[in-house]
Amino acid sequence: MTSRTRSAGVVALAAVLLAAATGCTGGSVAGGPGGDTPGPEAGTGRGSSRPAVPSAAPGGASAPAGFTLVASGDILPHDSIIRRASQDAGGDGYDFAPMLSGAASVVSRADLAICHMETVYGRKGGPYTGYPAFKSPPEIAAALKATGYDSCSTASNHTLDDGAAGLARTLDALDEAGVRHAGSARTAEEAARPTLLDAGGATVAQLAYTYDTNGYPMPEGQPWAVRLLDERKVVADARAARAAGADVVVVSVHWGSEWQTEPDERQLSLGRALTASATGGRPDIDLIIGTHAHVPQAYEKVNGTWIVYGMGDQIAGDMINHEGAFDPRGNQGSIGRFTFGPPRKPGGRWEVTRAEFVPQWFDTARGRVVNLGAADGSDPRHIEIRDTIRQVVLGRGAGRDGLVMGR
Repeated sequence: MTSRTRSAGVVALAAVLLAAATGCTGGSVAGGPGGDTPGPEAGTGRGSSRPAVPSAAPGGASAPAGFTLVASGDILPHDSIIRRASQDAGGDGYDFAPMLSGAASVVSRADLAICHMETVYGRKGGPYTGYPAFKSPPEIAAALKATGYDSCSTASNHTLDDGAAGLARTLDALDEAGVRHAGSARTAEEAARPTLLDAGGATVAQLAYTYDTNGYPMPEGQPWAVRLLDERKVVADARAARAAGADVVVVSVHWGSEWQTEPDERQLSLGRALTASATGGRPDIDLIIGTHAHVPQAYEKVNGTWIVYGMGDQIAGDMINHEGAFDPRGNQGSIGRFTFGPPRKPGGRWEVTRAEFVPQWFDTARGRVVNLGAADGSDPRHIEIRDTIRQVVLGRGAGRDGLVMGR
C-alpha cells in the first residue's frame, strides 16, 4: 500500500512503475513488495451491544452469557495518513483517534474487538515512512485502544519492513497501550503461546498468519518471528489453542489477490480445508477473518463456519491500483460482527447466532472513517458506496445463511 494522493501524469506513471516492481500500489506511496500502496490510496468485558442475560446453570451457577466479536480491515498509514495524524495533533506528535472515531460506536460496544495492524512502528520521534517500507508512528497503538480494540493481528507482508527491530517496537507499543496481538513475536516462547482473550464467559484464541513477508527473510535465529500461512500449521496451532483452554478459535489471515473482489482459488481451497478440520466431531476453527486485498470481499459460511475473505482497508490514503489509476474501492471495507452463543450441551461448540457486516468508508478528504451502516441518506455518495459494498459482501450467498447489514 502507498499513501500517495491523486495526481496526474508523473504520479500515475510512478504508480504504474511501483506496481510493476512491487505488486503493491496505493494513493500516497503505499504498498510495498507484496502490495500495500495508497494512491489517489473499533474489549473484553465491555458488554455486548445486545447484552445477554445469564441463565441459571445446573447447581445454581450462571451459564456463560455469550459475546459479540467485531473485526476490521487493514490499517495502512501511508504518508498522507501520517500527515493527517500530525494535523489532528495540532502539529505536536500524532493523533490517530479522530480518524477512527467513526468506527468507535461499533468497535467499543463489542465484547471483543480485533483490528489488523498491517505496518510496523518506527522509533518515537521518527522518521516515519509510508510505502514501500512502512515505519508508522507508535501513537497509533494508543488510538486503537481508545477506539475500543482489544487485540490486533500483526502478521502481514509488511511485518518485516524494518526487520526484527521494527517488529519488536510494534509489539512493545501495543503492549504499552494495552492492546493484545497475534501473528508476530519477539521470542520463541511468545511465538509458541496462543493469544487468549476473555469474553462473555468464553476463552477466545486469536491466531494470525500471512502469506508472505515481501521477500524479507526471517531475522537470523528467529524463524518463529512471523507466522506464515500453512494449512497444517494453522490446524496444529488451533488444536494447541484448544488444549490451552480456548473455547473459540479465531484465525486472522493476510491472504488473497490485491484489487480482486472475488476470493482467489487459494482462499477458497484453504478456507474449505480449514473449516473442514475437526477433532472429536468439533470444528478446530470457529471463525476466519481475512485481510490484504485492499477491496471488500465476500462473507461466506463454509462447512458451518463463517469466513470473511477480505474486509478491505479501514485506514489508507487515496489508493492507486495495479493499472496506476485511482481506485475508490481501496478506501471501502466492512466490519464483521458475530454474536456467539454458549454451547447447548457440555463440550459443544460456541455457535454464531447472528452474523452482521457494517459497511464503512475512509473519507480521505476529511481523513475520517465513515460508518455507512448508519448512513441517513443525506449524502448520496454514502448510499452508493454502501450498496456497492453490500453487493460484494453478499456475492457468495451469505444472505441465505443469515448475514445481515448492521449499524
